[in-house]
Amino acid sequence: MVKNHTHVTQFLLLGLTEHEGLKGVLFALFLLIYSVTLLGNLGMITLIHADPQLHTPMYFFLSVLSFIDSSFSTVDTPKLLKSFLTSGQSISFAGCVVQMALMVLHGTAECLLLAVMAYDRFAAICHPLLYHTIMSRRLCVLLVVAIYTASVANSALLTGYIFKLPYCGPNVINHYFCDIPPVLHLAVSYVYILVTICRMHSLEAQSKALSTCASHLTIICLLYSTITFMYAQPSSLSSIEQNKVVSVFYTGVIPMLNPLIYSLRNKDVKAALKRRCLGKLPF
Repeated sequence: MVKNHTHVTQFLLLGLTEHEGLKGVLFALFLLIYSVTLLGNLGMITLIHADPQLHTPMYFFLSVLSFIDSSFSTVDTPKLLKSFLTSGQSISFAGCVVQMALMVLHGTAECLLLAVMAYDRFAAICHPLLYHTIMSRRLCVLLVVAIYTASVANSALLTGYIFKLPYCGPNVINHYFCDIPPVLHLAVSYVYILVTICRMHSLEAQSKALSTCASHLTIICLLYSTITFMYAQPSSLSSIEQNKVVSVFYTGVIPMLNPLIYSLRNKDVKAALKRRCLGKLPF
């Protein structure tokens, strides 16, 4: 029997808000956020690459995080900015597939990278004498390659299954990008790190150990709390509206905050930035 239906060829994105009075203000706000995100993350990558004293595993992973954040934000923010200038915008079926795949890829990569960065801090705190042996340059590169390999595989698998479903009815998406609940939740345990810190007899050593992972803990709490809030709550009409607001936080605000949190709390980054600004390069 021949099925009498028409396959959806495009989707209509409703955007973040339907209030015309807010669109101008929100456009200016998110343009500023996006500009700061790109400037902060690309600036961090440039600084880490240019300063030899930052050529360590921790800053190597931080430069990768900055690359992921700038890419993550670029996937959906231009579409969001465009939605503030129009009453509604369409996206092709293929475009929706690509956007969703890129969102899942970068979201997965960020979660996995944060786990790897936690392992890096674990090695630095719990095995300081063997740290550079454990976190060799080769291992760091292999970990990043593994992150992207797993992220591409997860994105392809998840997006492939999602778009194998029949789309023959409504094509209106009450969001500003093609979003799906992620299926990969990476739990990072800091229990052993905290126990090790508590066992230290020196207050100075405890303070130094906590300072090395305080920024990372902040990012972990920001990212996973927003994702958990979105995908662990029961579905309802009000939760859909809340999810759009929370999506802005983890796709736009967190990528902007990452370089600020890591740089403002880090003496090495501030010292490297000062050297670059003053033109005093180490030899």
